[in-house]
Amino acid sequence: MARFFHPLLLVLARATEQELAAYVEYLKAENRILRGKLPKRVTCTPAERQRLVKLGKPLGPAIKELITIVTPRTFARWANGETKSVGREPAKPGRPRTAKPIRELVVRMARENGWGLGRILGELKKLGIQKISKGTVRNILIEHGFDPGPQRGEGTWSEFLRIHAKTLWACDFISKKAWTLGGLVEFYVLFFIHIETRTVHIAGITTTPDGRWMAQQARNLGMYFDEFPHAPRYIICDQDTKFTRQFETILAADGVELKRTAVRAPNQNAYAERFAQTLKHECLDHFVVFGEGHLRHLVREFMDYYHRWRPHQALGNLPPAMEKPPDPIETIDPGQVVVHERLGGLLKHYERRAA
Repeated sequence: MARFFHPLLLVLARATEQELAAYVEYLKAENRILRGKLPKRVTCTPAERQRLVKLGKPLGPAIKELITIVTPRTFARWANGETKSVGREPAKPGRPRTAKPIRELVVRMARENGWGLGRILGELKKLGIQKISKGTVRNILIEHGFDPGPQRGEGTWSEFLRIHAKTLWACDFISKKAWTLGGLVEFYVLFFIHIETRTVHIAGITTTPDGRWMAQQARNLGMYFDEFPHAPRYIICDQDTKFTRQFETILAADGVELKRTAVRAPNQNAYAERFAQTLKHECLDHFVVFGEGHLRHLVREFMDYYHRWRPHQALGNLPPAMEKPPDPIETIDPGQVVVHERLGGLLKHYERRAA
């Protein structure tokens, strides 16, 4: 992934919701002025149409308020893989048109993957569809607004996260000051979070996360990852200098590539940032910590609660350690629900009373 981004992306990454709304209003006004100076009709190439669909489709109904290059109805037709047929010349005699189910399959493969026509043709042959040529696949892709070349588009950070979630981790530090015999000391908690399962590994806690300590954590990480069915391929981290070149080199020797985010772009490491916020707001911010042992106890208690009992919306409101939801019921007697507490009642979760 590119490490340098357009300055506008950095502005958006740091903006609040209210600021984002103001930015959008300004950009819409500017866009209207620019459109007024262009010809009435702006023609898009297939690749440009596909790019607009890729970015605009996730916006849902909001695209109607944003799109100006074409009408919302035209955009909907692009998103559905349709093309305008009005004004076309009558079909000329020649080879019969490819069967509709096969055409739909080509469009589906193009929409669901980043494949070019060669890869799609190979998949069709593998399925037993032999009577289709490379030119036919190319024509179908162009007709439906897809660039027939491989690796269409420039890709997005969200696509990278989605594609590699199974083998993708992110890491960061959480700092917490604690009172010790030597006075107030700042401790650093290094953690790694698996993007797909939200499993978190606390790698270590120290007051001096120097190069030597970080190198040892990288070695320990290799042994920890050996327990997972899918070996990590990437680890996301920010530009913190504590993530040294030696740390990166040791990981690379185990086949793990470090992906550094852009400068001042916390949204690119959103999963790690969100977990750090959760640990702080739900646990650490509620305590005056006395020494490393106390801090380790708080983190250990929270992590057990986090993995076994705390619901996660991204996991269907199940804790990371729960593989499937309990059997559904229509109603429940409140007397059959018990509350369990940790850390003096700060952390709570509810369970059905054992029979």
